[in-house]
Amino acid sequence: MKILHTADWHLGKRLDRFSRLEEQIPVMEEIISIADEEQVDLVIVAGDLFDNFNPGVEAVELFYKTLKRLSLSGKRPVIAISGNHDSPNLINAPDPLARECGIILIGHPKAEIAPFQTAFFSIKNSAAGFIELEIKNVGFPVRILHTPYANEIRLKEYFGENKEEEINKVLSQTWKELADRFCDTSGVNLLTAHLYMNKRGAEILEEPEGEKPIKIGNADLIYSDSIPDQIQYTALGHLHGFQNIGTAEKPVVYSSSPLCYSFSESGQTKYVSIIDAQPGKPVSYEKKALKSGRSLVRKTFTTIENCAQWLRENPDTFIELTLESETFLTADERRLIYQSHTGIVHLIPRVKNKECTEQQNLEINLDQNIESLFKDYFKSKNGGQEANDDLMKLFNEILNA
Repeated sequence: MKILHTADWHLGKRLDRFSRLEEQIPVMEEIISIADEEQVDLVIVAGDLFDNFNPGVEAVELFYKTLKRLSLSGKRPVIAISGNHDSPNLINAPDPLARECGIILIGHPKAEIAPFQTAFFSIKNSAAGFIELEIKNVGFPVRILHTPYANEIRLKEYFGENKEEEINKVLSQTWKELADRFCDTSGVNLLTAHLYMNKRGAEILEEPEGEKPIKIGNADLIYSDSIPDQIQYTALGHLHGFQNIGTAEKPVVYSSSPLCYSFSESGQTKYVSIIDAQPGKPVSYEKKALKSGRSLVRKTFTTIENCAQWLRENPDTFIELTLESETFLTADERRLIYQSHTGIVHLIPRVKNKECTEQQNLEINLDQNIESLFKDYFKSKNGGQEANDDLMKLFNEILNA
């Protein structure tokens, strides 16, 4: 059988003031096209379906339209678990309707999915954290251990008060009990989870900028040796770069986010994972590159002219722009920069003449009105950068509240 693994859609995501929804629509189309071209039998979405607990109407609409098309209107099972950006109750809410379309939504770590049947597949066995599927035209059962993300409160309910000591032990024990009970070599055995997982003793993997952190010290770090031996492939979500932290024989894969969502991801290619699996044998997988979306770029320039030229030549980007100069940027220079490009997310002036900066800091007039004082304070703390109109409006709203 073939399985498509994707994760970290973050539907409704914004990059500062820029919405990413227009890019998310074509990248969802890409994922649907890959699933159809590869004729996959099962789709797994490993959490962070939305970017926040209360997604907008357009993001929710895109989510359900995408899942329905991935499921071929009920012919192909789709399993989606919640991540740390998702509201588990929101994910669970439409479950009876979703099942009619072949979609299995799992919000909580100990969820038990009631067995049901469609014309194309059925859930034959179910337990807390486990389902077994029988899929038409697949001649063997598919077993899936599922562990959506759980926040601090739910982790303590699930794992007990000594979370730091117990999380690996309890997860390992829970997964082993399920695997020993249900996962023999007569079927394909999978695990999907939205966790911060790594190899024991390996270098710490960095969470993306802007991502709600799961790892606090090493308290929430799950080690890959907690995965039962019976599991042939582990489909993870949370980290946004594609990587296998398992082995070639038993992959433990972060499939990556479908778009670059922070400047720490600039230059990354994004993927989905296509898995070939059969009972009792090592799986193989292939990463399929996604091509949609604007690239994220960090650039530094020393002249306005070179900066403006590059911006005009690279319109289809989001950019974090650093401009090094001997003096502060003038209003005309700022205007030229912003007129040259529509995707400048951050403009960071870096004044090389420190004496000039220090002199300006010393000359702040404390007898000015509060608005002028704030402007001078902001410049002194941000390398000479001017407070823009939006910031000043916000400052005045707070001042007058």
